This record gives sequence, structure tokens and C-alpha cells, in this order.
Amino acid sequence: MVLIFIMKDAYRFLLYNIRYGTGSGWRFHTPLPFSGYLRKTRKNIPGIIEFIRLQNPDLVGLIEVDGGSRRAEGLSQARQIAERLGYSFVFKTKYKQLTMTRHVPVIRRQGNAFFAKNKMLTKRYHYFERGFKRLIIEVELENMIFFLVHLSIRVKRRHAQLKELGQLVNLCEKPVVVGGDFNIFFGTRELTDFVATTRLESANQLNAFTFPSRKPRWELDFIFHSPDITVNRMMVPHIRLSDHLPLICDFTLTA
Repeated sequence: MVLIFIMKDAYRFLLYNIRYGTGSGWRFHTPLPFSGYLRKTRKNIPGIIEFIRLQNPDLVGLIEVDGGSRRAEGLSQARQIAERLGYSFVFKTKYKQLTMTRHVPVIRRQGNAFFAKNKMLTKRYHYFERGFKRLIIEVELENMIFFLVHLSIRVKRRHAQLKELGQLVNLCEKPVVVGGDFNIFFGTRELTDFVATTRLESANQLNAFTFPSRKPRWELDFIFHSPDITVNRMMVPHIRLSDHLPLICDFTLTA
């Protein structure tokens, strides 16, 4: 007789900065530095979709997603992924509506996206007071709340954004997961105040590096969680579909 045990409230969360599906490697910087941002992405998105499919996550947070620019041939990458894999999703551009960036071709379609197999109860979009990338996606599920962010590359603005993010986390009455590209090139000491005020814990306890994917030497991408969430497994697959490495977190709600 075979007994099968199903763990209640167990989830897999995949976090990945996909660089708008523009790929990675030296070709990205030819013929000019960062010129890869202008290339068509149709050849790279199928590989990203297949990678996500093989991981079979319940929840997915994607940073740097193209909402349908000419680079993506007018197709929303978030919608393509959701339709191919059967997820519900939310997508929003990263720039506040009244800023000039919302009128620049390609840039105005750049955003972040969150996907879920199960129903999302509510979705909210917050914006940091300052910074080029300002979006905070908040998604409430039946028994937890997710925040997805991409923080500023500038250290002072990043610290101010972390303070604002901590205030939002502390308003939550359900277990919280925060995922995103935090851009902390000065190391995890930048997160000391954020962790202290929110009591969140990093799922990546080994501090595995996530950037650049070719030869990782910085931990830029993070998954934080409430104390009433138990991380059962944490993985950082070495796959070069982007300049970042993905994070895969298997966790259980223990509250």
C-alpha cells in the first residue's frame, strides 16, 4: 500500500528578472553597449515560458516584462506567458503615470508582472515617492499577500523606497512575501533597517548570488517572508535566459 501525503498550504514561488526577454551574453552588447535592449524578443520568450512550465510554480513574480512594445512586436509578454501556462496575471508599467517616461517608446511598455494558479482576491498598485522605477504590485490571495518590486539603482533613493515598502508590509494582517530585484550593490547591510522594522526573513539563507548570470557576484534578487512562513527548499538555478538568475522557493504557511 502506498500512502501519499499532501502538505497543506504548500507553495512554489518563482522570482525572475527576465530582462524583457532580450537574452544575455556578449551579443547583448554588440554592436553597441546595451543595444540588445532594442532587439526583437520573439526568439527568447519561448525558452522563458518553457523554463517556467518545467518548474511548475504556483506563483510567479517577473521583473522587467515587456507589455507590448515594438521590441515584442506589440505582444504582451505577460499575457503570452499566462495564456500558455494557464495562470491569472497582473501587469503594470513601472513608471508613474504622470512622468515623462510614460510617453517614451519601448520604455512606456516596460513593467513587472505577477502570476498565480489560484484566484487573486485583490490587486493594488502603489508608487514610491521618488525614483525612476516606482511600481509596487500588491496582490492579496486567500491566505497571504505578495509584494513585487524593482528598486532604484541609486542608493539614497533605494533606501527611501525600502522605508516606504516596510510601511506597506507592516499594514498587512496576513502572512507576507516580498519579492523583487533590490539592486543592492553595496551588500545586504543595506537591508538591515528594512528587516528589523518588518521582521521579514530572507528565503535565501545561503546568500547565493544572482547577478550577473554568466558569473554571479552580487545578490540582487530577494524573496522575503513573514515568520509564519516556513521555507522548505530554496534554489537558484544557473540558467542564462537573462542577465539575472531566477529564485525558486518552496514554502509552507505555518500560521
